[in-house]
Amino acid sequence: MFKNYFKIAFRNLWKNRTFTSLNLVGLTIAFGIAILLAMYAVFQLSYDQFHENSDQIYQVYSEDSSPNGIESNTSKSEPFAAALQEETAGVESITRYNGSGVLLSYKDKQLGLSATYADPDFFKMFSFPIIKGDKENPITSETSVAITQQAAQRIFGDESAIGQTVTILRDEEQVPFTVSAIIEDFPETSTMGFDVVLNFKSQNKHAYERSIGRWDVENHQVYLQLAKNVTPEQFEKGTRDFTNLHYKEEIANAKRDGAQPNNNGLYRQIKLLRLGDVRFANFNQGPVTVNRTMPYLVLGIAILILFIACVNFVNMSIAKSDQRLREIGMRKTLGANNKQLFFQFWGESILVFLIATGLGIVLAFVLLPNFQTLFNTRASFATILNPSMLILLVLSVVAITLVAGGYPAILMSRLGTLQSLKGKLEINGKNHLRNGLMVLQFSIAILLISGTLVLWDQVEFMRTKDLGFNKTQVIAFPLNGERNDQQALQLLRNSLQDNVNIKGITASNNILGLGKDGSRTTSVLGFEYHGRGVETHMLVVDADYIETLDLEVVQGRAFRKNLASDSLSVIINESMAKQLNEEEILTAKIDLDDAIYNVVGIIKDFNFQELDQNIAPMTLFALPNWNLRNVYVKVAPQNLEQSFSDVKAAWKIIEPNAEFQGSFLNENIDRTLRSERTMATMIGSGSILAIILSCIGLFAMSLLIVAQRRKEIGVRKIVGASVSSITVLLTKDFLKLVGIAFVIATPIAWWAMSEWLQNYPYRIQLSIWMFLTVGGIAVVIAMLTIATKTIKAATSNPVESLRAE
Repeated sequence: MFKNYFKIAFRNLWKNRTFTSLNLVGLTIAFGIAILLAMYAVFQLSYDQFHENSDQIYQVYSEDSSPNGIESNTSKSEPFAAALQEETAGVESITRYNGSGVLLSYKDKQLGLSATYADPDFFKMFSFPIIKGDKENPITSETSVAITQQAAQRIFGDESAIGQTVTILRDEEQVPFTVSAIIEDFPETSTMGFDVVLNFKSQNKHAYERSIGRWDVENHQVYLQLAKNVTPEQFEKGTRDFTNLHYKEEIANAKRDGAQPNNNGLYRQIKLLRLGDVRFANFNQGPVTVNRTMPYLVLGIAILILFIACVNFVNMSIAKSDQRLREIGMRKTLGANNKQLFFQFWGESILVFLIATGLGIVLAFVLLPNFQTLFNTRASFATILNPSMLILLVLSVVAITLVAGGYPAILMSRLGTLQSLKGKLEINGKNHLRNGLMVLQFSIAILLISGTLVLWDQVEFMRTKDLGFNKTQVIAFPLNGERNDQQALQLLRNSLQDNVNIKGITASNNILGLGKDGSRTTSVLGFEYHGRGVETHMLVVDADYIETLDLEVVQGRAFRKNLASDSLSVIINESMAKQLNEEEILTAKIDLDDAIYNVVGIIKDFNFQELDQNIAPMTLFALPNWNLRNVYVKVAPQNLEQSFSDVKAAWKIIEPNAEFQGSFLNENIDRTLRSERTMATMIGSGSILAIILSCIGLFAMSLLIVAQRRKEIGVRKIVGASVSSITVLLTKDFLKLVGIAFVIATPIAWWAMSEWLQNYPYRIQLSIWMFLTVGGIAVVIAMLTIATKTIKAATSNPVESLRAE
């Protein structure tokens, strides 16, 4: 029986191979792209799920009340972790965590590696398996280092690594460390990335020694593992006494300055963020928000693409049922029952879907490398090749086949015998369904196109926005060599002083935008000013910082060339000046650590943080012998590539073993917009596919409608109808559907895009012309899709149309 079903299904599909091909093309594209998008979404959502105790591990943060609202903070003080574990119930394990780059040397090799500094409990909490060496306490000693397999290969090659001694540059000295363990390379879905792991106490003096015992210096993160019988809510409630004890002064200052308590009536509250939420958490605007919009948006686009392809299949199957009425009538006359007819027609659908699924997998495999490059992802088939995901995918295909293939099969199998033998069918109900589905198709396409245009406009707006500094002529790179920062900076100045294309060289302890090495740091400083608390971002700079970056001085002066004379001077931005609220701002004095700093200048606000934040108060210091970390080189606008090469060559001479990680500041800004670009590309790709699939369905429907109205066209031509009037007759119904889709989709798109733009203080203004453009695009595409067939039908010989069947 099944063999006969298969044979008949194959013959019918081959007989109608034009529509079979259109269905296969649409479904293959839909399945292939949906598989790729599902890979991406699952990959994103699976971050940090590989840890055995992931459901019990949390990042500790605090929500602090300030006069400007709630501020979230992950930075913690040196004594915080030990005190929290000792004084609060429910902590199974706890570790401090800090990351930085290190310069590691072994024999004649020098390598820049990423390092994690943590407490011994780190390996108890997180599932980073140790495959060789000390598996119990690999970083208990302050002179031990654990390294990943990949790092071991880079450092030692085929040599045995355990017990070997390497040196790491710390405080301008080569400090020896013994390799105690080899860590299995961590999965791609780990938010923590490192080459080496060291004891938390092994950090340099600035990061560790100066902060010992101080609650007012916060410079690292803390992770804890809760006991199994303790919930996050219970633990957070249990930390109130701890907070009131250790942050008594900060709470009193917040009350004094007019801060409002949070919803729980607290001015400072310790909170927990689940490890799986860390990647999706936003700490920049008020209380922490966890936003998984991107992966779920990608899944949504995959579902919409599949939906559109299935709508095409349903529409074509129903529309073609008119051509199979006599077949259905004959089968029923010969004794076929509804069940047999259902399985016959459903079998045809299953065959199409199985072929399309197989071709879709092949398409996904072929497109995977380009997909990974375009969306900067490491998602692969391995992401979905696990039992649960495979079962879900199989069930999804079965469900799609049941719905998209089963519905037309039910309709055709339920037709009456006499009605079928007449060869005519009441089609009003079918037209309503068909038209409704086509409206839904184009509504989705218009929504996606609208989202794409708005997203790209917003990204372009932020990319080209005047950020208050010169981003096109300034090269930035980290001081990642073995020389101290001041010495390396001076050697760079000496090396490039005769180069006419070099207009200025300076340095600071932060990076503007996102550096090529992936670094981005900021320091926040709090102090008392005239009886109230003030917070400012702290930036330590070298000579010519303001001139090199073309920052605008609106009052006072810049730092002098001789920084020593300005070591007790500060320059503030306009936001900081507003916060100090002085009539004569250049007379203001700031008291910090028993030193008085004079405000000597005010610079115009510039964007030194992410572009989804308002410009915060900023204070520039000219502190001598400070770690500056990043160099800025301003070059002439001519020969930018040559100037970049000259800077790279000079750095190679100064630090021959250090990697040059330079980039122009506009590249750094582009990196900060990576997520927005990815989202725009995803939605843009989805909109293109939605339009393509909708057009496939529209083209197929135009073929069927023209075939059904051939005699009508012939009669109209005989009685004098023009080609243009017939073309309008055949196209107006389709264009009407596109118009209805536009009316439905535009308000939804406007609302959705308005809500999304609220995340950005600097944003474009939505315009009705933008959405009218989208409607025009949809109409033009629809017209081009159906024009060829309708014009051909309108210009055909009426005699051919009127011939008897």
